[in-house]
Amino acid sequence: MSFYPDTLNKKRLATVVGTEIGTYVAGLSFLSFIWYKDIERVPFHLHNDFKGHLQIDKMGHAYSAYQESAIMYYALRWAGVDKKKALLFGGPAGFLFQAPIEIFDGLYNGWGFSWGDIAANAFGSLLFSSQQAFFDDQVFLMKFSYSPSEYRGYHDCLGENEAEHFFMDYNAHTYWLSGGINKLTGSSFFPDWLNIAFGYSVNGVIEKFENPKFYRDEPFPEFERTRQYLVSLDINFTKIPTNKKWLQKVLRAANLIKIPFPALEYNKVDKFRVRPLYF
Repeated sequence: MSFYPDTLNKKRLATVVGTEIGTYVAGLSFLSFIWYKDIERVPFHLHNDFKGHLQIDKMGHAYSAYQESAIMYYALRWAGVDKKKALLFGGPAGFLFQAPIEIFDGLYNGWGFSWGDIAANAFGSLLFSSQQAFFDDQVFLMKFSYSPSEYRGYHDCLGENEAEHFFMDYNAHTYWLSGGINKLTGSSFFPDWLNIAFGYSVNGVIEKFENPKFYRDEPFPEFERTRQYLVSLDINFTKIPTNKKWLQKVLRAANLIKIPFPALEYNKVDKFRVRPLYF
């Protein structure tokens, strides 16, 4: 059931536009005055980091752009903007929000403009927009799950506190494409909220391109850098029937993450293995 209004609500639209502009300006200010504050500014340059972190960071870029496009689209629909215009202005939002970060990266020493990041941002926005345009629905949701890894504490590039671990330890991240089983199979046997999810994560990744041999003048442990491919079940919370507006919003927000379920994993070291409960 949809709770979006049929006519434009100008007050809501002003709230959406004002929030978007405020967020955009705040983000640019953060980059200019905090993030890059003590970093040397250099001529604009490129940086090929496609092989870095076994591409898990690119999944993060795609996920962020996907969610930002979704948030903007649904915010415009909440304001009474019709589907086509909401998709036209909301669909590219994730890509546009991420673009300044890539430009700033190209202007500072130790960073660089990454076409790989740009491609990942575009993929995320297009994944949302194309599904909304062709199906008026998200056949595949992009989701995220996090579980603290065993590598925290080995190197400060993985963070030095819980907040930094969350963002900097890519071994703890898993990104998922979660699709409705009934929608994908044409069946009506399963509940509409039951999904199958395909995940990607990494293990043993310390620094971007290769792990260090020494750290703080001591030999560094050898960890094999591996990709992990996963299949699991999931829940699409927006397919759970409800007549409550507030609950629909809560359920949509819950779709940001994949809930824990048993999973089948493949990696080149262990081959296939069953994870009784994968977070």
